[in-house]
Amino acid sequence: MGDDDDLVLDRLIHEPGRLAILTVLSSVQDADFIFLQRATRLTKGNLSSHLSRLEEAGLVTIEKRFVRKKPNTNLALTALGRERIARHWEQLDRLRDTTRFTREPAED
Repeated sequence: MGDDDDLVLDRLIHEPGRLAILTVLSSVQDADFIFLQRATRLTKGNLSSHLSRLEEAGLVTIEKRFVRKKPNTNLALTALGRERIARHWEQLDRLRDTTRFTREPAED
């Protein structure tokens, strides 16, 4: 992979809703659906749709269970998910760095 390829962003991850989900999940061991919904401010349907896509790609695990007789959906990043979100942020940093330049101070 060349230097230019390093700057090509992962479109699965870069989509704003999925980027928010993966970023939140990367900062915790796991989270329940309600916590993730509040943190990302996505609707239930939108969050569910994004989570399904991320699960299909092997980036998150979704565990449905009961807690005190109430349904609970627990979410976590997989090892692949942690690796890919970390790589995505590194790519964004490299992209930002390629756009920086130093200016000569204007002479008076």
